[in-house]
Amino acid sequence: MAQLSDDCFAFGGPLMTLQQAAELMAARLQPVVETETVGLMAAFGRILAEDLVALANVPPHDNSAVDGYAVHFDDLKADAETRLPLVDGRAAAGHAFDGAVPRGRALRIFTGAVMPQGPDTVLMQEDCAVEDGQVVIRPGIARGANRRKAGEDVKQGAVVLARGTRLRAQDVGMAATIGRASVAVYRPLRVALFSTGDELREPGSTLPRGAIFDSNRYTLAALLVGLGCRVDDLGILADKADAVTAALDKAARDHDLIVTSGGVSVGEEDHVKAAVESLGSLHVWRLAIKPGRPAALGQVGRTPFLGLPGNPVAVMVTFYGLARRLIQTLSGAVPDQPRRFPVRSGFAHRKKAERREFLRARLERAADGTLVAQRFARDGAGILSSMVESEGLVELPEDLTRLEPGSIVDYLPFSEVQR
Repeated sequence: MAQLSDDCFAFGGPLMTLQQAAELMAARLQPVVETETVGLMAAFGRILAEDLVALANVPPHDNSAVDGYAVHFDDLKADAETRLPLVDGRAAAGHAFDGAVPRGRALRIFTGAVMPQGPDTVLMQEDCAVEDGQVVIRPGIARGANRRKAGEDVKQGAVVLARGTRLRAQDVGMAATIGRASVAVYRPLRVALFSTGDELREPGSTLPRGAIFDSNRYTLAALLVGLGCRVDDLGILADKADAVTAALDKAARDHDLIVTSGGVSVGEEDHVKAAVESLGSLHVWRLAIKPGRPAALGQVGRTPFLGLPGNPVAVMVTFYGLARRLIQTLSGAVPDQPRRFPVRSGFAHRKKAERREFLRARLERAADGTLVAQRFARDGAGILSSMVESEGLVELPEDLTRLEPGSIVDYLPFSEVQR
C-alpha cells in the first residue's frame, strides 16, 4: 500500500473553492492501492495500472470492407461498362488468396479478407453482375473504394488506453483487439464506512420517538460501489468516545480509506473529530459551496479519513464536488471532469457572491424545443426527496449573484456523476 504524507490534507486558508480543492488534491494525493493482473473477462470496471500499447497494426493487413470483387482500378473504364474475367479462387476472412491477381482480371472476395497482391479497389457485389465467367462493372467507382488499410483502426505503437482509465465494455474489447489476454489493474479501494449517532436506527427496525433511519450510509455505499470501491459496512457506532476510537483504529489497519458522514463538529456528542485527532490528524476544509461547506479530511494512522456533512443532500453534493475526485485519485483512476450542459433557466434566483451553489432541478422542453431547467420547489439540505425527484443540479458559479429566467446556466445531470 502506498503511503501519503502526514500533512497531505493540511489547509489553513479561508473558504476554499472547488477548483482550489481539486488543485490541492492533484498536487498532494497519489494512488494508495497495489496492482494486480486480471484476465479480460474480469477487467470490466477495473482501473488500468498500465498504458496499453498496440504491438501491431489493427487491422494487420489491408482488407475488404464488403463482399464483392477485387480489381485494379486502372483496368476500369471511366464512362462505360467494364468486363473483367474472374481468376480461379477466392479470398475470404481467415483464408487469404495465394498468389497475385494480374492486370485485366478480378477476384471474388469477401468482407474481412486480406487484399490480394495487385488489386487496389473492391466492387460491392450488389453493384456488379457475373456473366460467362466475367464480372460486369458499372462506371463511377472511386479508386481504393471498399479497401480498409492496415492500421486504419489502430497504428502500431499507439497507446490505445492510458493508465488510470476505468475500463468500459468498449475498452475491454479494445484490449482484446490488440491481442491482450490480461491487463494490470489497481486493486479495488477498500473503504470502511460507518455512521455515528444515537438517534440513528437501521432501516427495518423499530423507530422510537426522536430517532431516524440511517440513510446516508446507504447512499454513500451506493456511490462508493459506483466508483469501483469495495465497501465494508461497519454499521452505526454508538456516541461513545472509546467505541468510536476503537472502531477507527481497527478499520485503519486493513482499509485504504475511512468514510463517514456527520459527527465531526465540536458538539459534546461528536466524538469522531476527537478520535481521528487522537489517532492521527484531522483538517476541516470549509468549501465555498451550498449545500455542503464543511468536509473533514485527515488520516487515522496513515489511512486517509473523509468525513462528510450530516444532511443527506449536502452529503451527495459534497461527494460529487470533492469526495468523488479524492476517491478516484486514491483508486488510481485519472479523475474525470463531469460534463455540464448549457440550458435555459426557468426560474429566478439570488445567491451570495464567492460561493458556488448547486440547485436541484429537472429539465423540461419548451415550445421552441430548447431545454429549460426547473428548480425543485424545496431546497433544504435535509430533503432527500428533492434528489429523488430531480434529474440533476444547476451549478451557479462563485461570481454570479442574480439569476433571471431565460439565462443560460450549467446543468449537471446525475448520470455524469453516478455511472
